[in-house]
Amino acid sequence: MNELPTRDRAVIWHPFTQMQTAPLPIPIVRGEGAVLYAADDREYVDMISSWWVNLHGHAHPHIARRVSEQLHTLEHVIFAGFTHQPAVELAERLLSVLPSNQAKIFYSDNGSTAVEVALKMAFQYWHNLGQPRRRVIALEDAYHGDTFGAMAVSGRSAFTAPFAPFLFDVEYLPTPVPGREEDVLKQAEALFNNDVAAFIAEPLVQGAGGMLMYEPDVLDKLIGIARRHNALIIADEVMTGFGRTGQLFASNYLQEKPDLMCLSKGLTGGTMALGVTACTQAIYNAFLSDDKFRTLFHGHSFTANPLACTAALASLDLTLADETPANWQRIAHQHAAFSERLRQYSNVENIRQRGTLLAFDLKSDGQTSYFNNIRDVAYNFLLERGILMRPLGNVLYLMPPYCTTNEQLQYTYEQVEELLNQLTGLLVY
Repeated sequence: MNELPTRDRAVIWHPFTQMQTAPLPIPIVRGEGAVLYAADDREYVDMISSWWVNLHGHAHPHIARRVSEQLHTLEHVIFAGFTHQPAVELAERLLSVLPSNQAKIFYSDNGSTAVEVALKMAFQYWHNLGQPRRRVIALEDAYHGDTFGAMAVSGRSAFTAPFAPFLFDVEYLPTPVPGREEDVLKQAEALFNNDVAAFIAEPLVQGAGGMLMYEPDVLDKLIGIARRHNALIIADEVMTGFGRTGQLFASNYLQEKPDLMCLSKGLTGGTMALGVTACTQAIYNAFLSDDKFRTLFHGHSFTANPLACTAALASLDLTLADETPANWQRIAHQHAAFSERLRQYSNVENIRQRGTLLAFDLKSDGQTSYFNNIRDVAYNFLLERGILMRPLGNVLYLMPPYCTTNEQLQYTYEQVEELLNQLTGLLVY
């Protein structure tokens, strides 16, 4: 196993990684609960749920058992013209817990494609009605994925710069963070009109944009403005879904409900890739016709894969169990207490929390962005102490699996405080 990182470097290109300067990757041999175990016997508390996907802990026996049983029955079947029990049951169960206006489930294979599907549904909805609309409104700091449609509705950044000439135009509103709400609402009044096909947002928390958080009331008002012009509302709940914000879905905080919802990441409890786009009956009906050209021409080879659907069903069993909301509250309570400790540090600002998500900014004399050098200092400091966190530039955040113990949380908090003490007075920018 010692040679695995070198073999990796010879053949693999890793995501979001500058391969020229990156250190060799750490080989992980197994996971259990909130802990990852490395080949050298080191342990890492996974405080970011392995890129936000893991809800219930690694190698959860209930999910593993259900997937294993399914693997011996049906591993995959084409989903055009055929169906199977896991896909139907998962759609039924999802619709029973999603906002009541959601009526149909379309399967894909990850968060980016769930967003792509929602955008295609929105554009073609208006096309099928004979009232084509071409404008989309999004939030400036948005991140909706890395495929082209998802990049187009994300905020323009270094991530999208090489592809800017190929992205369709989108109009942006500033993120309505506290103190900026009224200005954003005024801009929205001027921006929305009857040519807007859709308004897309990550409800209440913008993930990769820096864990920016805003209140339900202002999003309700923005949706209300969009609805006055009949624009469709897309809620990208790829990250916020399945309890991260303290409710099953962030949209549950809203009075105004979305027309389309995008789900992935925690959908399978982090077990395997699966995407879902949910929509209202009215959107679905716009595609029903004797005219085959009104069909939604979208699909994936592994659409509604039975193994992935089974993993999602098993994850839902755990998510809807009585103890899971109690764990959301427990983690949120621990985070809130730690937030008070963070307020004592002069090098910390903009502390924010929504449910099991806690984020704060490290004060920096350099770029307050993804490319701030303080990111590497913080990442390596915590990794050396057995904690996997992946700062977004100068933004540190915690998004633990729901099985994370109070002891694991407290150890993490203590090491973060040690980091803050080490950073005090150091020129790390």
